[in-house]
Amino acid sequence: MTSDSAEGAAEPAPKPVKPQRSLAGRLVLVAAVWSTLALAIAGVFLVSLYQRASERSFDAQLEIHIKALVSEMLETSDETVLRATPQVQQPTYLGDPRFSLPLSGWYWTVRQADTGTVLYASESLVGDPLAVPALAEADTGAGFVAGPTGDEIRVMQQRIAVGETPYVIAVGAATAGFWADIREFARLAALTLLIVGLGLVLATFLQVRVGLMPLVRLRSSLSAVRQGEAERIDEALPREIAPLAVELNSLIGSNKEIVERARTHVGNLAHGLKTPLSVISNEARASEGPLAEKVIEQTEVMSTQIQHHLERARMAAQRRVIGVSCEVQPVLDRLVRAMNKIYRERDVRLDGLQDAKLRFRGEGQDLEEMSGNLIDNACKWAKSAVQVTATPIADASSARGMVEIRVEDDGPGLSEEQCAEAVKRGRRLDETVPGTGLGLSIVADLAALYGGRLELGRSSMGGLRARLILPLLGDS
Repeated sequence: MTSDSAEGAAEPAPKPVKPQRSLAGRLVLVAAVWSTLALAIAGVFLVSLYQRASERSFDAQLEIHIKALVSEMLETSDETVLRATPQVQQPTYLGDPRFSLPLSGWYWTVRQADTGTVLYASESLVGDPLAVPALAEADTGAGFVAGPTGDEIRVMQQRIAVGETPYVIAVGAATAGFWADIREFARLAALTLLIVGLGLVLATFLQVRVGLMPLVRLRSSLSAVRQGEAERIDEALPREIAPLAVELNSLIGSNKEIVERARTHVGNLAHGLKTPLSVISNEARASEGPLAEKVIEQTEVMSTQIQHHLERARMAAQRRVIGVSCEVQPVLDRLVRAMNKIYRERDVRLDGLQDAKLRFRGEGQDLEEMSGNLIDNACKWAKSAVQVTATPIADASSARGMVEIRVEDDGPGLSEEQCAEAVKRGRRLDETVPGTGLGLSIVADLAALYGGRLELGRSSMGGLRARLILPLLGDS
């Protein structure tokens, strides 16, 4: 491949960027994490409050039994005697049968504060001692101890003085039911907060979906412009996004203006150079001699060079137009009908077109020029048949969808070396066939500008096989 043909090669396509996590997903994830954390803290706080309230309620119940014990100990029918020489007596019934059931979990004791001697005890202890923590200088106190059966007991103590004798009254109750209530509350609280959390996440998801709907509309509008279905992006969007649509429309308009100016300059340059070259060539042809022949030769080379580079400039300008696309099938159908009329006397058959809604990401004029060059070239060299097909393919060298336009004939075909030479600019393998030698070169250059390629090889029909691979639009 010559250096000129290397210039026509497209720049290497950038590696596809791995899509990041969606914006909606990030918002929902942050909301879910924050809601889970907040509700977990709230759950711990609620369970702690409930536990403290339960402890106060439990202690208040034990305190009531202590007051009942004091009342029973000091109860007498002679109030005068009580005032003169107060005495204590064994309590009889506190109104709760659990203090009478053996090892029921509800116990009480009355002991002397100085010696710790137990004076009276509930029948539920059945002679077993009730281990109580030492009472400090305070008159009351509460704590957890091990009961006669080894289970945990909550004990409330109160110091009283009858005359000169101090007594300590202790009432205890098993905490199994107490902790069971707390666990049940914690379970119900966790279930409730879980439902609330799921509701918050769902509400956040719906809020994000509704809130990001304008972005979906913007994407759809931009896709319509890219596919050639619209010329401008819809600017009827919320005020936070509308400026973005305005800027994109300005960019699209600026791009079109640049392309139009480039096309105008290309046309002006073409007219400006072709006329002087024609004058020089005509003057040289009117003369004789080595100088005239050299001038004629070089003017033809210059014309070929100008035609090639102007064509490349036009192709590069068209390649950068946003929102241009065309269907493949109608373009190939027109070319098939035209070639059948031109090469009718040679009995050339063109068939094998696949009926598929394929859209080429580019201008129809370029697709027609590339396909037309290949089909016309096949018709020139075919003996009797030319086959044209268009099929979508998965191209390993590109992350996008591609279409393969295959043109095959039953002519003499080309060797591998000739296939490489055929796509070089201005190279004609057979001078007896009219042409400039730019057809296949232009096809290869234009395909490369669109991110595709042209491949030549041996056809199953015996002749040349040309594979034109071009990018498809969207999900085609």
